[in-house]
Amino acid sequence: MAYDVKLFKLINGDMVIGKWDAEANKITDPAILQTVPAQQGVQMMILPFGYPFDNEIEGEIDGRHIIYEYKNCPDDVSTKYLEAASNLTLTAPSGGLGGMGGNVSDISQLLKK
Repeated sequence: MAYDVKLFKLINGDMVIGKWDAEANKITDPAILQTVPAQQGVQMMILPFGYPFDNEIEGEIDGRHIIYEYKNCPDDVSTKYLEAASNLTLTAPSGGLGGMGGNVSDISQLLKK
């Protein structure tokens, strides 16, 4: 089953990635996308929208809270989101995601560091 994973900016300024349900006009299983300073520049971190109180990527956000919908979501970001949301590791046919850093497929492992 394919998901329509999209990137949004909410009215409160949060950048959110999630599965878009056009019929219900809502984002399901939302996660916050945050930038984190690193020695190599800036890295992106995916956290559950309800973090620190919710440690699972689940829930819904109504479409009326969306101020901007990004035209496209980078494939590597959507793949990492799907890995974090499903606790499964996804692989690219050509190994295109190797060397991206992080090596965390379970978001709870990232939160424990």
